[in-house]
Amino acid sequence: MSIGGATRLFGILGDPVSVVRSPGWWNALFARLGRDAAFVPLQVSAADLQRAWAGLTAIGNIDGLVLTMPHKQAVLPLLDALGPAARLVGAVNTARRLPDGRWEGEMFDGEGFVAGLRARGIAPEGRRVRQKGCGGAGRAIAFALARAGVASLMLEDAVPGRADALAAEVIAAFPAVAASGAPDLLVNATPLGLAPGDPPPFDLASLAPALAVADVIPNPEVTPLIAAARAAGCATATGRDMFEGQARLAAAYFGIAA
Repeated sequence: MSIGGATRLFGILGDPVSVVRSPGWWNALFARLGRDAAFVPLQVSAADLQRAWAGLTAIGNIDGLVLTMPHKQAVLPLLDALGPAARLVGAVNTARRLPDGRWEGEMFDGEGFVAGLRARGIAPEGRRVRQKGCGGAGRAIAFALARAGVASLMLEDAVPGRADALAAEVIAAFPAVAASGAPDLLVNATPLGLAPGDPPPFDLASLAPALAVADVIPNPEVTPLIAAARAAGCATATGRDMFEGQARLAAAYFGIAA
């Protein structure tokens, strides 16, 4: 990579940011396309987001920013405009500078997750889903699964009331989706599995070949949940599958052909 005075900049804001795969994927893409651009990780705490955002968006050669935990919802009031998925979900994972200098945000986690399922041969249509985690990524995934035609969506979250509130929003937007049903697809949309020693998000003893299992954690790609699911004969989709799906959508949003 050669960085010069004309290099355009992109980055990902998160805490922790050391676990993200984005810089390697994006910089390999720029190299393949011969594009004078660089993508960097930016460690920003929740308490520092507003201050960091004001500084970063004032830098004239930053064209786009990706948001990961814990910023996907907190960034909303800092943006000038939202795309349709971001308005529906109430969260953002990608923001771009518009020609007039304003910043617009959009959400690709949900559609990227569905793309990752399909890449692994797990068609969402008609599935009965049990999803744990209803934060920024979890909200996007729930709406995307409903849009993709799942039969039912049972939501759980550690924050009291959050799962019920999201379920009501999803069913209001997609009335054909039931709120419960014996699951055949388990979705972990929590950070459980990110750190060594985390408890599993689901009972591993209940895993069976009839279940498909998906995890949003990209690093480690094979979380204890995914390892146990594969050992039980389940079809699986990993956080890397989701990341690659949403990254291609984000690249198109930035005007970059991936």
